[in-house]
Amino acid sequence: MKHYNSFNEYCKKKYGKKIYKLSISGGMTCPNRDGTLDTRGCIFCSSGGSGEFSSAYSTDIISQLNEAKKRVEAKTKDNLYIAYFQPFSNTYADVDYLRDIYYKAIKPDYIVGLSIATRPDCINKEILKLLSGINKIKPVTVELGLQTIHESTAEYIRRGYPLSVYVKAVNDLHKIKIEVVTHLIIGLPYESEEMILDSVRYVGKLTDGIKLQLLHILKGTDLEKEYLQNKFEVLSLEKYTDLICKSIALLPENVVIHRITGDGDKRGLIAPLWSADKKRVLNYINKELDRRCVKQGGKLCQT
Repeated sequence: MKHYNSFNEYCKKKYGKKIYKLSISGGMTCPNRDGTLDTRGCIFCSSGGSGEFSSAYSTDIISQLNEAKKRVEAKTKDNLYIAYFQPFSNTYADVDYLRDIYYKAIKPDYIVGLSIATRPDCINKEILKLLSGINKIKPVTVELGLQTIHESTAEYIRRGYPLSVYVKAVNDLHKIKIEVVTHLIIGLPYESEEMILDSVRYVGKLTDGIKLQLLHILKGTDLEKEYLQNKFEVLSLEKYTDLICKSIALLPENVVIHRITGDGDKRGLIAPLWSADKKRVLNYINKELDRRCVKQGGKLCQT
């Protein structure tokens, strides 16, 4: 049973085939790390800037794409991919540099689109103009790391910008016909269930796509220190699944759900350890979605 508008279904409708993302690096940093806003990064962010599975940084973008393609090409016969700039903030650089790497990334025939992960406060008029031009050649998607709509949590995790900056970035990108995917973290310390679902409701009204990410406690982060001091607890698989089911029920049908869990680097994962078995987690969530859908007579509801 299909309970939500998945990324796979979206790609099949848009491209007629299954599409894989090739995660690559633009060699950028973040204003939360280079001293512009802070030097520590967000409290949960690893040294890899959430790009542990991307290709190692190289100025040769085509080499990165080829390396990434080797890791997934056995899974597909179609050989069509999206170039995905993933680690850190991938609009946080001089626009001439961005123009160079973006155009190199979309050059191969096997690349059907460009996806750029970044912060809402790292988008300006010059970048919007650049993205608009590329979007006329191959579709561009911008992924924005919001994590929560609540200012108290945003301050705690050292996000570094208010909610209004996110709203402006979404509106600016929509004006140039670029789709937005919003990242939310489920299970941030001190957030209640209602706070989490408030974020889902709010974002669902603005974004084109969403990534629902389980909070991972990773080695070397400031969040690890607080977790080891027993300042908060992480979610159980059962509770996380409950929140995912409720979140899916709240989202409009047109919102593409790109992720319902996450891939924490097992080498650096402190907690929750159950999340390391992604196949088991997805099976558990899907079975619960099936159960709730049957219980509600074929329609997934929040309760």
